[in-house]
Amino acid sequence: MGQDLAPPSAAPQQTRGPRPLPLFLALLRDAALRNPELGQRALAGLRRYQESAPPPPRAQRPVLASVGGASLRDCGGEGATLILVPSLINPPDILDLDPDCSLAEALAARHRVLLLDWGPAAARAQLDLVGHVEALLLPLLANAGPATLVGYCLGGTLSLAAAARDELAAAVVTLASPWRFDAYPDEATDVLARLWRESLPVARQLGFLPMELLQTAFWQIDPERIVTKFARFADAAQGSTEARRFVALEDWANGGEALPLPAARALVEDLFVARKAGLGPLPACPALHVTARGDRIVPAATRAPGEGIDLPAGHVGMVVGRDAARLLHRPLLQWLEGPGRPR
Repeated sequence: MGQDLAPPSAAPQQTRGPRPLPLFLALLRDAALRNPELGQRALAGLRRYQESAPPPPRAQRPVLASVGGASLRDCGGEGATLILVPSLINPPDILDLDPDCSLAEALAARHRVLLLDWGPAAARAQLDLVGHVEALLLPLLANAGPATLVGYCLGGTLSLAAAARDELAAAVVTLASPWRFDAYPDEATDVLARLWRESLPVARQLGFLPMELLQTAFWQIDPERIVTKFARFADAAQGSTEARRFVALEDWANGGEALPLPAARALVEDLFVARKAGLGPLPACPALHVTARGDRIVPAATRAPGEGIDLPAGHVGMVVGRDAARLLHRPLLQWLEGPGRPR
C-alpha cells in the first residue's frame, strides 16, 4: 500500500474522512498486511467517501419545547406520545436518518413522536450522566406529559434512569443500550480505561472529551469491521440506496458534539471501570430491551434484565439497516400496542 494510503487532497471536500483519520489509516495498513486486496478496496472506499457529495439536508423538525439547550422536536403522528432519546455521543439524526429507514417516521404512523436533541455540549458542560437526566430529560418529559421513552445506546441507559425517577414515563424501550457494565469483556474495559488515562490531561484542559477519542475506543473493539465497511462501499452501485446511506451514516458517525467532562468521567470511571449496573434502580413501568447479535459495542449480555428481543443485526444496522422495518419497526410497534401500554 505504501504511499497510496495518504488520502487525496486535491479538492476541499476531500478533507472528509473517518475521525480520527490517522487511526483509520493505521487500521487500514494493518488490514492490508493481512489481506492486500481488502486494503486496496478499503482505500478505494475511503477515496470514494471523501469525494462524495454530502446528502441534502433534511428540513429541521419543529421544536416543541427547550430546556438548557436541549429540545424536543416534533416528528408528527397522533396517539400515545413517544420520546426518542439518542445517545450523548453522536447526533440524534440516526433516529430520523431518511424517509426509507427513519425510526421516527415508522413510529409516527401510529403514535405521536418527539425526538430529543441534546443540543450543544457547551450548554451541558457541567452535567454528568445523572445531571443530563435530571436537568434536561425530566423537564422535557414534564413538557410532553406522560410518554414512553425509546432510548438508543446510552440514550436508553439514561431513559431507564429517568423512568425510575418520574411517573410520567409510562414505559421504556431500550435499543442497544448498556446497563450491566460488569458484563463487558475485561479487554474492552481495559482498552477504554487506558485511553481515558491517556486523554484525561487534554480533556481536563478542554472541559470535554473529544469525539475522536471515543471513536478510537469504539474502533479498537472491532477494527476489522471498520475497514471492511469501506471495502464494501467501494463496490456499492453509484447512486444506490446503499451508497447514499453509507455516506449519510459516515457523516453522522463523524459528527456530533464532544462529551462534557463530568459525563465522560461518569461513563468511564463510575460505570465501565467500576463495573456497575446502570444509574440506579430500574423503573417499575413496562420495559422492553432490544439487542443486536452482531453488536460489539453493546453486547446483549450488558442489557438490563427483563423482557427482550434479540435481532440478527449490528449496533447501527438494527436502527437503519435495510431490514430495520421488518426486524425492529414491526415488533416494536407490536409491543407498544400490547396490553397495558399507553393509548
